[in-house]
Amino acid sequence: MNERLSRQLAFIREVDKLKTIFRQTYLLDASRRENDAEHSWHITLMACLLEEHLDGKKIDLPRVIKMLLIHDVVEIDAGDTFAYDVQGHEDKFEREQQAARRIFGLLPPDQSADMMELWLEFERRETAEARYAAAMDRIQPLLHNYYTEGKAWREHQVTSDRVLERIRFLKQELPDLHALVTGLIRDAVDKGYLLP
Repeated sequence: MNERLSRQLAFIREVDKLKTIFRQTYLLDASRRENDAEHSWHITLMACLLEEHLDGKKIDLPRVIKMLLIHDVVEIDAGDTFAYDVQGHEDKFEREQQAARRIFGLLPPDQSADMMELWLEFERRETAEARYAAAMDRIQPLLHNYYTEGKAWREHQVTSDRVLERIRFLKQELPDLHALVTGLIRDAVDKGYLLP
């Protein structure tokens, strides 16, 4: 086996560990928490389905798909930081950047550089593709919380203002979806799924 293929297989084996990283978000049937691999698949599918809500904006969807498939790979080393964990977010980027260097470093140099660039693009949210990817990453757990009657929100005593702050950028990027999720947030408060 040549070195390039050997490095690619090492990365493929390593990212299988994503299936063992569990998030705070519950599956829609509320039976258990979802893992990072399930989350990545779900938001990638969402990105394909919801592209029409970009209101005429053009994006490079294959780039978004790649971004979403690798955005949480760093959690193999860094762990999942709960969205509303203020202390955990203090050093989140540094922990994840170190993980990105190690994990993407398993690949051949050209693919390693490409993966690192995609991951950083997602983190910085400076491109339309990264903002769209981030939107899917914000909307999916919100939907899971709404349809599980706020299971993770209630466990962590999350308030509506914190949820609204996380999705605020959607108003500019995806006004239709922003209207949908803000409506769900209001309804969740009314139903007692989410603290006001």
